[in-house]
Amino acid sequence: MTLQEVMMENDNADTEKPLSFFQMVGSVLASFFGVQSKKNKERDFKRGKASQFIAVGILMTIVWYGAIYFLVNIVLEK
Repeated sequence: MTLQEVMMENDNADTEKPLSFFQMVGSVLASFFGVQSKKNKERDFKRGKASQFIAVGILMTIVWYGAIYFLVNIVLEK
């Protein structure tokens, strides 16, 4: 088996398994800032599910606003 065949086999294996939670979080964070590599965007469309990205996006938005609320309350107490 040549190196090229092994690399193609690894690429095919990667396209079959779903995205991990941390890969989804990384993609959602990239979308918050509006930047993402073309490679990751293609990976997301091939292996990701829209419902999972929506759920992670909503969760991260809630966490973001909670953190801002917490920080503002700390600053205003002083």
